[in-house]
Amino acid sequence: MEFVLPIIAFVLGGALFFFIGSKVQSDSNAAKIGSAESLAEKIIDDANYEAEKSKKEALLSAKEQIHRLRDEQEALALQRQNELQEMERRLIKREDALDVKTEQLAKQDQRLSRDSERVKQKEQRADHLLAERQANLEKVAQLTPDEAKAMVLDQAREDAVHDRAVILREAEARTRDEAEVRAREIVTRTVQRYASDYVAETTVSVVSLPNDEMKGRIIGREGRNIRAFEQITGVDLIIDDTPLAVVLSCFDPVRREKARVALEKLIVDGRIHPTRIEELYHKAEQEVDNTIREAGELAVEQVGIRNLHPELVKTLGKLKYRTSYGQNALGHTIEVAQIAGMLATELGANVKIAKRGALLHDLGKAVDHEIELPHVELGVRLAKKYKESPEVIHTIEAHHNDVEPQSLEAFIVQAADAISAARPGARRESTENYIKRLEDLENIAKSFHGIDQAFAIQAGREVRIAVNPSQVSEDQMTILAHDIAEKVENELEYPGQIRINVVRETRAMDYAK
Repeated sequence: MEFVLPIIAFVLGGALFFFIGSKVQSDSNAAKIGSAESLAEKIIDDANYEAEKSKKEALLSAKEQIHRLRDEQEALALQRQNELQEMERRLIKREDALDVKTEQLAKQDQRLSRDSERVKQKEQRADHLLAERQANLEKVAQLTPDEAKAMVLDQAREDAVHDRAVILREAEARTRDEAEVRAREIVTRTVQRYASDYVAETTVSVVSLPNDEMKGRIIGREGRNIRAFEQITGVDLIIDDTPLAVVLSCFDPVRREKARVALEKLIVDGRIHPTRIEELYHKAEQEVDNTIREAGELAVEQVGIRNLHPELVKTLGKLKYRTSYGQNALGHTIEVAQIAGMLATELGANVKIAKRGALLHDLGKAVDHEIELPHVELGVRLAKKYKESPEVIHTIEAHHNDVEPQSLEAFIVQAADAISAARPGARRESTENYIKRLEDLENIAKSFHGIDQAFAIQAGREVRIAVNPSQVSEDQMTILAHDIAEKVENELEYPGQIRINVVRETRAMDYAK
């Protein structure tokens, strides 16, 4: 019992203390809640005030923008109205002008109608007068209309022939004068700048001997040395009665040159037998190949061409041992390239293409004895094989008119080739070909009507033609010369140019007794 009372007192005291604390805590919480509610109301009021203020400002801004847009639209509408009024004024003026023009056109139509009526009346009167005149002419001339028409046509035909001859003479004279002056100037300047030999090369390979006893050593016992030499070299060795000389014969000039070098080495060495022949021929091959390469390199260097394929250079060097009518092919090629470069400079063409095409224009001649094709086609194939430009290839294929020249450089290479081949002393032409060319010229001239005689003179550079004066008039002479020249161009091949000289002469003869 003693212990229960203190415990009860403790419990009651705690409960009282808890109650008092809860009360105090409840009052404190109530005070805080009241303060928060007042703060929230204040915040809400402030927010409502700010919202109302923003709303008023937005309304004011919108009204101002509406007023500004309304003013802009009114100004734009006023401007459009002014523009429409201005357009309307211009249209009214244009309409007035059109009305005036319409009135003027109406007056012109009236005048034209009156003029047309007068013209019709005059035409009718002219037709009537023409009919009367024709009837009077028929009575006076005693000719039918068909006969008169035939006479008029004959006269018109004669007049046309005369006019054509006059026009042709004037055009040819003017063109000839201008072309000759310009051509002479260019060719003369070019030839003056280029100096070359006037002596044609020989095509016979002759080897000199120190004595006639050497012929027996070359032949060898029972001819074994000469047979071995011909078998190894592929060249015919001709030993005849010519003193101190033997002749080498072969269609291949390079092979003939190798045989010549080998034979000269054998003569100097003195030991002539099949083994030694083979050994020295191989050395001669290397020596000639080096000479060919050096000749090609020297030609390229002389012309000033760069970036040429080594195989083209080597093939070009083979032309050193080729000739055409006695003219060395490599020398001719270098000469053509130099002349083409000068002509291209004078005419303002591409100098590099002209010189390169001229240097390679006869490239096919170096191999045309190996392949049965024209040298032009072979040259084109080689140029295409080693990636030459289309412009250069065109100059090669056009230099003999196998194709029609399409560039100034192609014409320049043609002209340079003709200059190099036709200059005095450049080539030797066989007597048979020379005589045949002259006969062909005379036959072409005699094939035309009215020709009495024709003579090829000045080594085929001029054809002098005598015509029958009763069959060829003076006007027809010009046309006849033009037609003969055109036929010569189409049917003959010749270097340079040929002058066609037509002569018409009338003679009257009588005797005083």
